[in-house]
Amino acid sequence: MTQPLSDADSLDLNTGRKTSISREDLLAAALRLIGPHRSVSSLSLREVAREAGIAPNSFYRQFRDMDELAVALIDVAGRSLRKIIGAARHRVATQRGIVRGSVETFMEQLRADDKLLHVLLREGTVGSDAFKQAVDRELMFFEEELRTDLVRLAAAEGTVMHEPALVSKAITRLVFAMGAMAMDLPPERDRELVDQISTMVTMIITGARTIAAKQKPAAD
Repeated sequence: MTQPLSDADSLDLNTGRKTSISREDLLAAALRLIGPHRSVSSLSLREVAREAGIAPNSFYRQFRDMDELAVALIDVAGRSLRKIIGAARHRVATQRGIVRGSVETFMEQLRADDKLLHVLLREGTVGSDAFKQAVDRELMFFEEELRTDLVRLAAAEGTVMHEPALVSKAITRLVFAMGAMAMDLPPERDRELVDQISTMVTMIITGARTIAAKQKPAAD
């Protein structure tokens, strides 16, 4: 038996297009169109509307323009990835485990055709100023959560970290830059990249702790 159409799925019988649609439906349509080699900034409003099955004018019921849709997509991507990486950090208790576990999770998401991650990696470099600002805002959220974890871990180990906010920024920007590079490399390079990124992150953390240890006597 055919199910009745909901308000969100109602069709114009003359055109076969949906007469209304949600923000989530439009975001999902945009995600279907992008990939490792195509960014949100390259999409047109008509393409997204066609993929969503609506008339172009119906797009404006949810978003002012494509910039607003892209920023919303970046926000969704940031929340999704923070949840995944945060869970990875909390699964392990040692510094080495946290570093490598988080990097491995990041790379796994990249290779799982996670288009949300692709949005964050691409729009920060090729998008408009509005896109870049949105990506930068998401990166700052990552940095703050990482800073909290670094301080917590140092306290648990009875150590001190120099400028934890700057350390978390260095780590976040490094990982995302390497992730953007990894998108253009074959998966066979992943183990090498995970080793390199993990080592670089560990070096940053070790350097910050060494600086803090050297400065401590002068502060007493």
